[in-house]
Amino acid sequence: MGEKVAADAVDSADRRRYRQKVQECLTGLGRLLDEKRFDRPRNLMGLEIELNLAGPDGMPRMMNAEVLERIASRDFQTELAMFNLEVNIAPHRLGGRVLDQLAEELRTGLGYAHRKANEVDAGIVMIGILPTLAKDDLVSANLSDVDRYTLLNEAMVAARGEDFALDIEGVERLTCASSSIAPEAACTSVQLHLQVTPGRFAAVWNAAQAVAAVQIAMGANSPFLFGRELWRESRPPLFQQSTDTRPPELQAQGVRPRTWFGERWISSAYDLFEENLRYFPPLLPILDEEQPLDVLDRGGVPSLAELVLHNGTVYRWNRPVYDIADGVPHLRVENRVLPAGPTVTDVIANVAFYYGLVRALAEEARPVWSRLSFDAAARNFETACRHGIDARLEWPRRGRFGGTEQVQATTLVRDELLPLAAAGLDAWGVEPADRDRYLGVIEERCARRTNGAAWQAATYHRALDSGLEREAALAATTRRYAELMHLGEPVHTWPVGLPEPAVPLG
Repeated sequence: MGEKVAADAVDSADRRRYRQKVQECLTGLGRLLDEKRFDRPRNLMGLEIELNLAGPDGMPRMMNAEVLERIASRDFQTELAMFNLEVNIAPHRLGGRVLDQLAEELRTGLGYAHRKANEVDAGIVMIGILPTLAKDDLVSANLSDVDRYTLLNEAMVAARGEDFALDIEGVERLTCASSSIAPEAACTSVQLHLQVTPGRFAAVWNAAQAVAAVQIAMGANSPFLFGRELWRESRPPLFQQSTDTRPPELQAQGVRPRTWFGERWISSAYDLFEENLRYFPPLLPILDEEQPLDVLDRGGVPSLAELVLHNGTVYRWNRPVYDIADGVPHLRVENRVLPAGPTVTDVIANVAFYYGLVRALAEEARPVWSRLSFDAAARNFETACRHGIDARLEWPRRGRFGGTEQVQATTLVRDELLPLAAAGLDAWGVEPADRDRYLGVIEERCARRTNGAAWQAATYHRALDSGLEREAALAATTRRYAELMHLGEPVHTWPVGLPEPAVPLG
């Protein structure tokens, strides 16, 4: 939720008026769609990465304000907790050498930020969940001092009416409670934006939902939370539970959680915004002075501020975005599936795989969502989060007989989806050298059955076997991860385990 909001008091009249205004915004969105007022195709993509701050000991450092002051760049911003930062890469046109350009920009920006963080005994760690985070680190006192975070926390706590319960069972089980949404800050992700026309939006969103499980299987990087080994990608269950404003009774009634995979394939972007209004009560009833329907009547373009703000408090893994650039409205699909890291090369490989695959699937004559149930896509997502690169997924069977089958994720990617992703990148006009280099990283992960989560878990267990206690093993794994991350070679090449201590001479 990147909008700037002021933490002013709101009353019941504000809430009633907000509900009315957000409905007016939805009506305005419908008019904009009917009048075909949206931007033409521009093949624009955007990239945001959430980051962690950790010290040389591998422990979290609560000092994003000091680090941001030293970085002094608009590309870097605060995130929810004091150990978080976010870096935003300017939009790029998909095509040519865009993948190498993105990699170079990221290396330059992250390298600079890391050097500045080093000045205050901290460093940048790009990882889904920092393994050394403890429950006591994720408290409201460690939230960033920003109005929107304060207000969001207060609204969610009030809506919940009791502590947020965390209960995640994987390799081990974690159960605990939090009086704030601070545990959400443990989740650091990569967000991929793709600007699309209204006519293409549904196909792109449906394709993104269908491949969300595959993204997780290939890119999982979050196996630890609060000292416990959980799912291979523990961010989704953590995010859902730490933002769950439903008390147990509403959960039992089937009320939808605010962190949500969804429940159906769509035919229009309007479907998603309408669902957000129908299912989720406003958390931040902050009113804008604009009257969106009056603006439309005058031939202008409304900001739809209330709709945009409400949309930012419903945490879909593929989120619709309405925005305005140069006075012209546009729509984006924001893909929020992937964890951060492990390296810049790995991130760009995930970027290449996603944009290529979504382009190819969105243009298929018999789209995957016509052959795979939405429930199966949702089950695939949970399975991939639990098992990572070892997941078995349900997928449409090739050939004339139809139906679906269970297939190893690595086999599905290697045999069917990588060729599709390559064709999609070709359709975007990406240079073959970039295409082959970055999709080759995904292919090698499949061949070696290794991604960030697999490496973390294997190295942690090697550390335990060497005699380290749990906390020391997690810290040593984090330090080794950070070292290899900054060296920059992709994770499938990393040696498993900790380096042998140097043997003194003589």
